[in-house]
Amino acid sequence: METSVDRIAQPWGGRVPYDRGRPWPARVDTYLAEGIEPGMVQEWVQTASILHSDGDAMEIAVVDGRMVGVRGRAVDRVNRGRLGPKDLFGWQANASPDRLTQPLVRRDGRLRETDWDTAMNLVVSRSRDLLGKDGPGAIGFYTTGQLFLEEYYTLAVLARAGIGTNHLDGNTRLCTSTAAEALKETFGCDGQPGSYDDIDHSDVIALFGHNLAETQPVQWMRILDRLEGAEPPRLVCVDPRPTPVARRATVHLAPRLGTNVALLNALLHEIIRTDRVDHDYIAAHTVGYEELAARVKDCGPTWAAEICDVPAAKIAEAAEVLGSAEQLLSTVLQGVYQSHQATAAAVQINNLHLIRGMLGRPGAGVLQMNGQPTAQNTRECGANGDLPGFRNWQNDEHVADLARVWNVEPMSIPHYAPPTHAMQMFRYAEQGSLKMLWISGTNPAVSLPELSRIRGILAQEQLFTVVQDLYLTETAQLADIVLPAATWGEKTGTFTNADRTVHLSDKAVEPPGQAKPDLDIFLDYAARMDFRDKEGRPLIPWRDPESAFEAWKRCSAGRPCDYTGLTYDLLRGGSGIQWPCNDQAPNGTHRLYTEGISWAHPDDCESYGKDLVTGATMEPVEYRSLNPDGKAVLKAAEYLPPHEMPNEEYPFQLTTGRTVYHFHTRTKTARAPQLNAAAPQVWVEISTADAQRLGLSEGDLVKVTSPRGAMQGRLRITDLRQGLLFIPFHYGYWDTPAGSGPDERTPPRAANETTITDWDPVSKQPLFKTAAAALTLLERSNGHHRAPAPTTTASAPADRTAVPTTDGGPTAHVTQRRDTTWDAAGDDL
Repeated sequence: METSVDRIAQPWGGRVPYDRGRPWPARVDTYLAEGIEPGMVQEWVQTASILHSDGDAMEIAVVDGRMVGVRGRAVDRVNRGRLGPKDLFGWQANASPDRLTQPLVRRDGRLRETDWDTAMNLVVSRSRDLLGKDGPGAIGFYTTGQLFLEEYYTLAVLARAGIGTNHLDGNTRLCTSTAAEALKETFGCDGQPGSYDDIDHSDVIALFGHNLAETQPVQWMRILDRLEGAEPPRLVCVDPRPTPVARRATVHLAPRLGTNVALLNALLHEIIRTDRVDHDYIAAHTVGYEELAARVKDCGPTWAAEICDVPAAKIAEAAEVLGSAEQLLSTVLQGVYQSHQATAAAVQINNLHLIRGMLGRPGAGVLQMNGQPTAQNTRECGANGDLPGFRNWQNDEHVADLARVWNVEPMSIPHYAPPTHAMQMFRYAEQGSLKMLWISGTNPAVSLPELSRIRGILAQEQLFTVVQDLYLTETAQLADIVLPAATWGEKTGTFTNADRTVHLSDKAVEPPGQAKPDLDIFLDYAARMDFRDKEGRPLIPWRDPESAFEAWKRCSAGRPCDYTGLTYDLLRGGSGIQWPCNDQAPNGTHRLYTEGISWAHPDDCESYGKDLVTGATMEPVEYRSLNPDGKAVLKAAEYLPPHEMPNEEYPFQLTTGRTVYHFHTRTKTARAPQLNAAAPQVWVEISTADAQRLGLSEGDLVKVTSPRGAMQGRLRITDLRQGLLFIPFHYGYWDTPAGSGPDERTPPRAANETTITDWDPVSKQPLFKTAAAALTLLERSNGHHRAPAPTTTASAPADRTAVPTTDGGPTAHVTQRRDTTWDAAGDDL
């Protein structure tokens, strides 16, 4: 069966209902450029999505050496052929006419074209000069969540063992460092316990601060299909906005920002009070239950209701649903990770699963989700503030083991302190001790908090900035050297999604001009720097993606994220495969912790844990005393009020977030016509009650001000909680007259002009969802304007009749073909 569906107006497409416990049926989504028929496609090249963390498997259509479309891969376990709007249309950005095609160097205050030798020699010269004068601490690397595994691993080796710097982090610090930290706090090690397949089996799905419909739309399609089948799951949604998830939820809790720990302690209180607890599981697999029970003893629904501004009866109802679940799946994302007490809250969700024994079996699991497509690889490979292979920087044997893999002396790998997190790196740059910053594939001039401060840091004369990217982003415009990179579809490599599924992405077309794969740029730099191991051989001997992957396998051997059973050949043609994949698990591993807790022993764990209030690192002897047998740790947390609360001058709470049609700072998605048309400009959301109280209308031009700065946008009136403002964070300045920031020609429109320089003490993740703000009317719409916000998503207007429905136009139509049903192994049923 084939249908044509407007996938802008209907982001999740049509339904293919299925019953609990059955495999998800396939549906192949295809989009080809106008004028291209399927028979014209000369080659379909295997890949997966690079515009979110879902890992949707897909193929690129190629005609005469150019991309002309995509289709889903029905054989793959992640998406069974389905694609979200960003998957379907985002590939068009690759051919944007403003791609960087030559290196640029700043001369006389302007960026001018140059050749690769000149650009790289300048980078190498500055690196050597700083190493000689100031040492390795003068050089830092800030990378992305969108490169390939092979590139992250190469960067980690050259930065940690080549340069010898502790300053290496990714923009995954902004989206998933709390996920990693929460898993380490509870299980002693990173690694997603659950699997997307748990959606097929669960009878209750709880989504904590996770707008799944817009951040991982294909998995929302999976839940929608379950909701249409027999024995549909009950949904519990914790979100202050009226997301598509909230609209379908059995129970929707919309708490005051910054109160997640209070709400979760109340849910734990109720589950313990009603004895919905698996005492045998707790005794066999955990430590800390008595402390947890004592902590939440007085945290009942009435107590939490006052703090969270949520009815006590609704909290009790949610606890009843969670406590009565036979197979509970929980997912977590930025509403927890970017909020006050981020790690403490995420850990309480782990606690909920442990005390209920909901782990390691079909339908019972937790997904501490990722926000970016290759965030998991930054964590595995050591490009995000950890040592490669989930090794513990405090464990001398782990450091020695890594030194053996790299054939260097252990002392040459910095482990004198925790690896430097991104926010601290920018502070060092501000203070002047970090004098060279290499930024690859990310745009901090829009994505970091308090943007006026970040622009000031990047513009400093004392900071030598190298930017490696596809376009002249706001950050690139402030750089000293700009290196043109190849991207997804123009290079080969592997990447791992949020449920540990490894996919291979093959090269489909050539990159434009002189643009090079990030791997080639890092290898070139390492060769020019002449990094050597302790025997005098090249520190990085690999020269292509596949040999880099084989090198990574040696680094991962015997570690939790063991890739030794994977090869490029194994990953071609079939489904992606979940790590660990090795001799013991040659077909991969669907779920972790099926037979107890694997990596929490003091000799094996990736982390000894931290204090959830101060972030202070525990010493090995403390951890060994607490957890000598390596069980999961039930770590209790006290609720503490947010650092910044509304007041008379700033009476609103402010939160930021995403829309289904854009990714990160729109450098790719705004160059796809259908996606840009669906959400072309920033907007501000306010509740109906607040709009009525202030006499505001749909489309009014308003200014949002915080103690840091201000932005402007047109108003969308929605059903979000009273006292809250929402701004999508995607919008910067590269497509405005100003180019790199606001000026007299371009009013401020970036959400992060207003957000606070503050971070979670444990995960060091910035808190984008805790600011206080004021709202000012600049211009009345008088019915002549409407907010440029989608009407199909959490941004839907409260009065649906007042605003036309989002329309993607004729070029947004996608073929959806109902294919054969596949089982979990990809075989026909």
